[in-house]
Amino acid sequence: MNQVYKALGDPTRREILRLLREHDLCAGDLASHFDLSKPALSKHFAILKKADLVTDYKKGNYNFYRLNVSVLEESLMQLMHVFNLGAKK
Repeated sequence: MNQVYKALGDPTRREILRLLREHDLCAGDLASHFDLSKPALSKHFAILKKADLVTDYKKGNYNFYRLNVSVLEESLMQLMHVFNLGAKK
């Protein structure tokens, strides 16, 4: 779970997840939303993949990224549990 929280701690990575919320995107489409070098974005993608927040797949010559909603939901549920949020009183 620490990998998930580390990944979520960066605003660029949170924005990548927000963009992937609607549909899968290729690396080039994601890159168009940021003023970052390709190596910098690749590092962000690697951190998100290591945390299992995104998965990637190849389609033709393009690398696509997909949001792993179940990991995100599980992390949020655990965080809510820690702070007793959402519990019935």
